[in-house]
Parts: sequence; C-alpha cells; structure tokens
Amino acid sequence: MNVNFAERAHNHNWKLDPIVRSLLDTDFYKLLMLQFIWKNFPRTRVTSEVHNRTLSVRLAERVGAAALREQMEHVRGLRYRKSELVWLAGNSFYGVRSIFEPGFLDWLEHDFRLSEYTIDEQDGQLVLRFDGLWTAVTMWEIYALAIVSELKTRAALAEMRELELDVLYARAKTRLWDKLERLRGVPGLKVSDFGTRRRHSFLWQEYAVGALRAVLGEGMTGTSNTALAYKHDLEAIGTNAHELPMALAAMATTDAELKASQYRVLELWQRSYGGSLLIMLPDTFGTTQFLEDAPEWVLDWTGQRADSKPPMEAGDEYIDWIMRRGGDSKTKRLIASDGLDVDDILTLHRYFEGRIRFSAGWGTLLTNDFRGCHPRGECTLEPLSLVCKLTSVGGRPTVKLSDNVNKAVGPREEVERYKRVFGSVGVGLEAVLV
Repeated sequence: MNVNFAERAHNHNWKLDPIVRSLLDTDFYKLLMLQFIWKNFPRTRVTSEVHNRTLSVRLAERVGAAALREQMEHVRGLRYRKSELVWLAGNSFYGVRSIFEPGFLDWLEHDFRLSEYTIDEQDGQLVLRFDGLWTAVTMWEIYALAIVSELKTRAALAEMRELELDVLYARAKTRLWDKLERLRGVPGLKVSDFGTRRRHSFLWQEYAVGALRAVLGEGMTGTSNTALAYKHDLEAIGTNAHELPMALAAMATTDAELKASQYRVLELWQRSYGGSLLIMLPDTFGTTQFLEDAPEWVLDWTGQRADSKPPMEAGDEYIDWIMRRGGDSKTKRLIASDGLDVDDILTLHRYFEGRIRFSAGWGTLLTNDFRGCHPRGECTLEPLSLVCKLTSVGGRPTVKLSDNVNKAVGPREEVERYKRVFGSVGVGLEAVLV
C-alpha cells in the first residue's frame, strides 16, 4: 500500500476522510458476538462506557466533543453494503461456511441500528456513554475506541509542519520494518493483527497489516479487522470477549448462579455456533478459579486466549490443567494478546514451542507504535490504554475482576461480592501499558 502519510495529514480535508469508513471496520469477534446476542438476548438492555486508563493524559483537552460527535454521527449513518453481506454469507471463516445465519444477515441489512450516546467531560477526561438494546450498543465498542484514538492522532498531526510529518512517518516505518525483520523466517511463528481499537489511524493499520503480510507470508495468520480481511482477502480472526461473561454474570440472581454464569456463557456459545469457534477467555473473574472448577466438557474446547495474566504463567497453568485432566496440550491452541511486542512474541514462541500451538495477537504496538518518533520529542502520539466496557445489564451493574487488579472494573460493593464468590487465587498486580 503506497500512501504519502505526511502529505495526507498536511493537506487532506478530514471531513472527506472519515475515521470509520464501513461497518465492517471492526474486530471480527464483534460480529460473532452480535449474532450471539441477537439469537439469545434480543430484548436485553445495557449501558457501556469508554474509559481512558492512561489518566496522566487529559483526553478531553486533546479530543474535542464536536469533532467526536461528527465522526460518531457519520458511523450512525453507515449501513452494510450488499457486497459486504454477500461476503459474510459466502465466505469461509475458520474453515466453516455459513457461520452467519440468513436471518441475522437480513436483520443486519434492514434493521440494525447503533444506539444513542452521550458525550460529557469529567476531570479532563471524555465521558462517552451508550444506552439501549444490547444489539444496538455492543458494536459501538470498536468504532468508538478507533474514533477517539485517531482523533487524538489527528490533533497531534495538525500541530506539525509537513517536513516534521515526513520525519515522523519515516521513523515509524523504519521502526515497523526493524520489528518485522526480527520476525521474518522464524520457523513455525504465527502472528495476527489485533490492532484496530487503539490504532494510529485506519490508513496506518492498513499499511502495517500489508507490511506484516509481505514480510511474514504464511506466518501472518490474518487480521481481526473485518474490513481489511474483506478488502485484502485475509483470514478474519476472533471469537468472543469479556463482554459476554460480564453480562451473564450481571443477570445472575444468586451467588450460585453467578459462579455458574462463566460456564453457562460457554454452553450458549457452543450451542449457538454448533461446536465451532471454541476459544475460551477464562480471565474475566480469574483464570485459576475458572479452570479449577470447570466442567469436564470444557476440556473439549480448542484453546484459550490469555489476556490479563502474564502469558507464560497463563500458558503454563493452562497446559498443566489440560494434562491433569487427561488431555494433550499439543493439540490445543494458546493465543496471547495483551500488550505484545516483538520481544514478547519471540520469547513466547520459543517458550511454548512443542508444548502447545501458540499464536500471537499483535495489537497496539503493531498499529500505533510512534513512541520516540516525534521530531520534537513530544509524547502526543504515544498510545493510550483505551477500553469500552459494559457498565450495566438490565439495570444491574457489571463487574470484571480480571487476573490483574489494575484491570478490575465495577462498583466497589459489587467487586467485593464477586471476590467472595470467585475468590482471588492467582490474581496479581501488573502494570498496564495498552
């Protein structure tokens, strides 16, 4: 992909260059989760909220509410194109055709709409909230995060001269090339792009994905960005996220139902997708307790994604659990995705080689690593730890405990209740970069 980023940033009318250009410009797991919600919880109402965990950056001072609203309204006006729906209907995902049901695709074409939202400011931070049917709220997550992230980028670029922009992108391209060179030719290495939500820009993500594909070849397994998978004939990567167990936990009316909810969501998922897409995410309320109390049938799932626990520790724990249950870890998949960069990917690949089928989801530090690239040494282009989480389901608050105390969210009283139910064995304290 040949883009003059400096000229584009310096001269282009941003109104003709929207941040989100298609409703497919989202992580693939959001579409899979949307179909799951549409099938199982079509009338459930929820709220969600964008949160900046990098509190040192006063985001509201860098991203204006008017510009944010303009981009959000543009997305609300988008509709799925006929060609996109044909691709979703006819393409094979994970070797399975017809993952998306005809009724769901018809609903996407004729009835899908994004919910209302509000934009406020509190203590220098943007407060972006969504309220409505779960089917109308859930898709905002990636759109909103990508919009906020790129608006921050555009504000920083607007303060730079064209020569400075040339230097900036030359440095960023060199950094990306140096990273990819270290990954080139590593036997058995599997890497996919997970970088949509906190990307520098759509165009830079597309550039990075193209470079990753060109350098790694078959070592690049695909991209989580559905629009890029569609446009460039790549594998769309992703299954599900913390939103589902958080929601089902909030629906529980007793402590026993609360504890069981983390497995009920797997049962519903398996039923909804006919035994496909069986990658679990066990850390919503703590990986250790999840594995310890998991029903025997959970062993039949294909693998797990390690998100908030250090991936070596999470992988060892998973492998040990598989072996103790009488399974073969070499047939299972382990996906690491939390703040990875080249050193992490190479180290983890070597560590797990021959023990489990390891792959890396390379996110923010693939699509938004401009650290130290600013010609004047400013930090305005460094990535933020932006997240969008459910805050309530049916009027009941949601909680995420995580394997990392720094990632826990929810009202204090509910967090303490969840800790009593799920325990805190295996939960640690780790710094959050992205």
